[in-house]
Amino acid sequence: MRIYLVVIDDSPEAGIALRFAARRAVKTGGGVEILTVIPPQEFIAFGGVQATIEEEAHLHAQGLVAGAAGTLLEESGLRPSITVREGEGPKIIRAMIEANPDIAALVLGAAATGAPGELIAHFTGADAGALPVPVMIIPGSLTREAIDRLS
Repeated sequence: MRIYLVVIDDSPEAGIALRFAARRAVKTGGGVEILTVIPPQEFIAFGGVQATIEEEAHLHAQGLVAGAAGTLLEESGLRPSITVREGEGPKIIRAMIEANPDIAALVLGAAATGAPGELIAHFTGADAGALPVPVMIIPGSLTREAIDRLS
């Protein structure tokens, strides 16, 4: 099955990328994998504070993907796979793509204004040609109608 890997965060463009991936998956008989990455936390000398910060980050990430999965199911009928990982985004994404040959594309949302985010900068940089799947960058300025028309 053709899987679209979508990275979700708090940004509005992440929701746009998810909608695009869902529409493509429906049209191609594929599926969607939702990934959220929890950045590594800085070490804090007080163990209890560190544990609380890490727990809050995990709860926030789980809430993000649960909300995204609910929206996806409601709008497209697709039941996505959900992954929450802690670490460096590019490394996690590469590992997921290498581990799952069904992943057909990496779908990222680009902010409507400003510099590209870390993942877009990384995956369109010097080693972009080494990725075994295409990277789909979905402009954050697209309307729902435009996404539906383009996907």
